[in-house]
Amino acid sequence: MTDIFIYKTNVSTQRHVQQVRTLFERVLSIKRWTFDLEDCDKVLRIEAHGLRPETIAQLLVNAGIFCEPLEYEL
Repeated sequence: MTDIFIYKTNVSTQRHVQQVRTLFERVLSIKRWTFDLEDCDKVLRIEAHGLRPETIAQLLVNAGIFCEPLEYEL
């Protein structure tokens, strides 16, 4: 089963996106991820298998990236 996680972030440049790409390339459980840099919350959407949202958040925080889970409904 694929889980979907949505985060508010402070990622605002392509350089930040590249930093996240490097970080996520090492996490095989992350299947797909995207940023919406046009959104005021700089939304990060992640599709992953077998990961907890706290694990993803900790990866980002350790890389110096602010993230806050956003609630959503399908």
